Amino acid sequence: MSETTAGSTPPSVPPGGRAAPEGAPGSRGRTTIADGVVEKIAGIAAREVSGVHAMGSGMARTLGAVRDRVPGGSRSVSRGVKAEVGEVQTALDLEIVVEYGVAIDKVARAVRENVVSAVERMTGLEVVEVNIAVSDVKLPDEEDEEDEGDRPRLR
Repeated sequence: MSETTAGSTPPSVPPGGRAAPEGAPGSRGRTTIADGVVEKIAGIAAREVSGVHAMGSGMARTLGAVRDRVPGGSRSVSRGVKAEVGEVQTALDLEIVVEYGVAIDKVARAVRENVVSAVERMTGLEVVEVNIAVSDVKLPDEEDEEDEGDRPRLR
């Protein structure tokens, strides 16, 4: 192991020069990913799974449906998703509504697999856990707040 003393130049620095940056250019610096980015990715991935009717609790869906009707408003793809993002790992909590008749354990497993795959592929973060809370079951004859958001907006 070599030591550098005051007034001497480390071996990697040419005399009278500056130290060459270490590592490949793509590894210099830091990338941070906001919680909201991971929440959006997870929300989209969860909605792709057959048997997931909606995301979020009844109150969140109701408020979201109202917000969706406001001119210029947009659907919140992160509704029902909470992410905690660290430097190299993330943990997710999802709240879903399933369709009546589906096997909830199979839907939850498929949601976990799709969310983990999408988040890890797109962010490079390790997903350490995906907790899923099933807050409701959509019955075939129930009116749906999300469908109401698809109606034409009055001006």
